[in-house]
Amino acid sequence: MPVNLAYQAYRILWEAMDLLYPPNCGGCGSAGVRWCADCSRATFEIPLPICPICGNPSLTKEPCQRCTETRPLFAALRSYTVFGGPIREAIHRLKYQRDIGLGEVLATPMIASLQKLNWPVDILTSVPLGLARFKERGYNQATLLARPIGLSLRIPFSSHVLSRIKETRTQVGLTVYERQENMAGAFQANRELVQGKNILVVDDVATSGATFNACAKSLLDAGATRVYGFSLARAVYSPSGDIDIT
Repeated sequence: MPVNLAYQAYRILWEAMDLLYPPNCGGCGSAGVRWCADCSRATFEIPLPICPICGNPSLTKEPCQRCTETRPLFAALRSYTVFGGPIREAIHRLKYQRDIGLGEVLATPMIASLQKLNWPVDILTSVPLGLARFKERGYNQATLLARPIGLSLRIPFSSHVLSRIKETRTQVGLTVYERQENMAGAFQANRELVQGKNILVVDDVATSGATFNACAKSLLDAGATRVYGFSLARAVYSPSGDIDIT
């Protein structure tokens, strides 16, 4: 495969920033690196078996009870790792402490996982923030993960594929049903960009899959052929609707 000059340039840019502004590890705070070897070793791919549809850890290879009862609109949802340990701290720093350099380094294991999945994707996008939250934060953490993925895998990235048309409350503390209600009708897709295409939607954390399902509905309604979802981390939920996320 030809050398990916665009992705190499992107990584070199961040390495140069590290020289100018020495970072601390997003997981443990150790000096000199954005993501240290110890935190990397403590963060690993979600082991099989998982639900083949929503990707939630399971005891069997069969679709989970929720996906069997109500089939999600996305073709498949996967996550690199479980939301906990150093990855939890890193995501909090990425989202709330403006540690934006973590986007590039945390996208690296996501890229490797997506290569193994080999999904037929035409265009890549990120779950959009609401206007109020974007103004408050100044950036979209999901976009910081999605851009290097697109560069590495040579998938066109666009932040204009989806827009959030409803300001939703935070999903933290909500049950699975409350999350579905909260996200219903939250997004609108750009028909000109998505019609007849397979779309990959990226986010930092997946929980019940409600956000990805709402994205998929808007994309399919706009003419997309198929929608896939991928997140850095997965907050595991139980059949009772309990979700392990704070």
